[in-house]
Amino acid sequence: MADSHPILFAALAGFFSGNAFCWLPGPINLTILNEGARRGFRWAFLIGLGAASMDVIYCSVSFTGFSHFFQHPMVKAAMQVASFVFLLFLGFKFLLASTVKTPTRLDVAADKLEAKIEQKIHSHSAFATGFLRVAANLGVFGAWLVLAATLLAHDWVDDTLAAKAGCVAGVFTGTVLWFLILSFVVSRGHGRFSEKTLLRLQHVSGLCLITAAIIEGVQIAWHLAQHKI
Repeated sequence: MADSHPILFAALAGFFSGNAFCWLPGPINLTILNEGARRGFRWAFLIGLGAASMDVIYCSVSFTGFSHFFQHPMVKAAMQVASFVFLLFLGFKFLLASTVKTPTRLDVAADKLEAKIEQKIHSHSAFATGFLRVAANLGVFGAWLVLAATLLAHDWVDDTLAAKAGCVAGVFTGTVLWFLILSFVVSRGHGRFSEKTLLRLQHVSGLCLITAAIIEGVQIAWHLAQHKI
C-alpha cells in the first residue's frame, strides 16, 4: 500500500500518529478537562483547535531538513534502534505512572516560558490559549522531531512534498478528532471524565507504546537474521 498509494499511506500514518500523540498526558488535555466542564464544549474545542494548529506547525518544521539525512542505510538502521528504545522507555514510563503528569525540570521550564509568552501577548481567547501552551512546550517539538524522523526512516512517509503534506494533513485531522471527542465528552459528561480517566488513558497509551516497541524490536531482529549479523 505504501508503494501504490504513498500519499494515502502517509496521511493514515499522520492521522494515527497525531491521534495517538494526543493520548499522552499534557497540559492541553488537562486544560480541556477543566475548561470544558466549566465553560462548555465550544470553549474547550477551540483550545484543542489552537493546540492542533501548533502541532501541525511543529510537525511541518520537523519534516524539513531530514529528507537527505535519512536516505543513508546506516542512519535508517540507527533510527530504528533509537525509536525502539524511545518507545520502550516512554511506554513503561506511562504504564507505571501514578499521576496524570509528574513535573520535571523541562515541564517547569516550559511553564515559565509559557507564562512569559502569555504575559507579553495577553491572550484571552480559547484558541490562543491552546496555541500558546503547545508553542511554549519545547518537549512537544522534540517529540515531533523524533516522530517525523521515525516516519521518514521507516519509509512510512515518502520523501516527496505531496506525501509530507498528506502526513501533516493526517496529523491535523487526527489531533482535531481527538480534541473534538474529548471536548464533547467533558462538556456533556458532568464530571465523569476526570483526571482518573486521563490516567487510565495514559496507562493504555503506555501499553500501546510497549506493543509498538515490541513490533519494532521484532522487525530489527528479523532484519538482522536476514543479513546474518
